[in-house]
Amino acid sequence: MKTSEIFISGYARLPQGITAEEMYTVMVVGMVVDKDTGLILDVECSLVTDLAKKFIKDLLVGKSLEHISEIEEALTLRYFGSARKALISAIKIAYEKYRQILSES
Repeated sequence: MKTSEIFISGYARLPQGITAEEMYTVMVVGMVVDKDTGLILDVECSLVTDLAKKFIKDLLVGKSLEHISEIEEALTLRYFGSARKALISAIKIAYEKYRQILSES
């Protein structure tokens, strides 16, 4: 593992009545990011199905947090699960943590 690799996470409240909310209450997105480039190297989230988790991973790995608007657009255009809003919020919170880490370095 390179010393530039960091782990960050973001949390957001899930909508009531969906399976993920019944199981987890909050959406968690954890990611390994290259601090120097913002490149997302790995990601996991608290969606229920393995297929949804894989879809999100495939969508995000290789993207840069430096282009958060492109990430949000990709999710808006391609992910139509009930947890989309919470997923985007959790990723934005992780992005804010990333920016904070950079400003403290």
